[in-house]
Amino acid sequence: MNLPLYLARTVARGGSESISRTIIGIAVAAVAISMATMVLASALIGGFKSEISDKIFGFWGHIHITADAASYGIFDSYNYPISIKQDFYPHLDTTGRVTLEAFGSSLGLETAEEEMSKEGVKHIQQFIVLPGIVSVYPEGERLPTQEALVLKGIAEDYDWDNFNRYIEEGEILKVTPDSTSRGIVISSITARRLELKLGDRMDFAFIDGRGQERARAFQVTGIYKTGLEEFDRQFALVDIKQPRQLLNWDDDKVGGFEVILDNIDDLEIFANYIHYQVLPQELYGDSIRQKIGELFDWLDIQDYNWAIILALMIVVAIINMMTALLILILERTNMIGTLKALGQSNWSIRQIFLYYAGFIIIGGLLLGNGLGLLLCWIQKTFGVVHLDEESYYLSVAPIKVDWGLLLALNVGTFLITLAFLIVPSYLVTRIDPVKAIRFK
Repeated sequence: MNLPLYLARTVARGGSESISRTIIGIAVAAVAISMATMVLASALIGGFKSEISDKIFGFWGHIHITADAASYGIFDSYNYPISIKQDFYPHLDTTGRVTLEAFGSSLGLETAEEEMSKEGVKHIQQFIVLPGIVSVYPEGERLPTQEALVLKGIAEDYDWDNFNRYIEEGEILKVTPDSTSRGIVISSITARRLELKLGDRMDFAFIDGRGQERARAFQVTGIYKTGLEEFDRQFALVDIKQPRQLLNWDDDKVGGFEVILDNIDDLEIFANYIHYQVLPQELYGDSIRQKIGELFDWLDIQDYNWAIILALMIVVAIINMMTALLILILERTNMIGTLKALGQSNWSIRQIFLYYAGFIIIGGLLLGNGLGLLLCWIQKTFGVVHLDEESYYLSVAPIKVDWGLLLALNVGTFLITLAFLIVPSYLVTRIDPVKAIRFK
């Protein structure tokens, strides 16, 4: 029989009138509040990063394939057309899981260990980007309202599943191989600034390399809103044949290809795999993270915020549990003296209090998980907490519960807190059995 565990259970069940009950209640509450805060913070930060990433990748895909000279920015590809007739297009979307070992072997490199992607390529699609100026003539005004805008030309292979949820008014752009659509899907920011609504006309002008102006008239067929102001303010979607004609490119030319992955965690693996193993030498492949790294760096900062919250909450739980354990030991001084007189070792007696502390921590963790998950459910269901969309790109604080991370938080908090309690349990070794038995 495990005597320390048995005695710990007996002590935990007894002493309902004990002064230490209040202290134990405070310790349980402290652990519960700490755990609930960690659960809520991890769900909020996880949801925040997931939602923002989905918006970015929904607009631009995960990996860009462009001419090598256009590899440094989103807007450069209109200067460097590439042929649509590539060995990888459109068959790249049949690619399944790949390994980093195969990537390293193809370069004659030795990889430290094999790294395999979780999933494969979901989709590949064409695009052309073309910056210019749009002009709108407000009713009753002789002078136009003008604004810089970037046309993003999309083809019939465009994956609307990712973008369709951002359409607020109108409909998606219908692109067919046999006709050229004059429709344009603009953002709500552009519509508001230029006072446009569905069915209105807007003129787009572009200055070509010879200094000549080339223009097109479009009709607003849809209005979208991603909440990413940097994108919404600049981009509009049009039939890819429109910017191709303005640039005077051949029918088989595009600005590049967007690759959409099944799993965002495979971003770096596939960026390397596509660039080194799939593409010919004159083409370049890199992740959208490299092109707009500032936004992703900002998202990465959220991990530091989460780490600070995690550390503070664990410290709070540890301090409260150490205080509670010291009080428990002092309150049970007579019991400690009696057990020592009966021949129990210091370590055996310390185990009793460590087991007791473990029960308290588990109780706090259970309460904390329940409270934290309840708050997550309330926020996800009712959207109680709202955000400034211009600053945070979201109007409602998002929630994403990672069950694996939640399990790791619980196990980690339990083990770390219990490990720190070993130090105050040394107080047992300083108690003299004779004096302890006579202690009142």
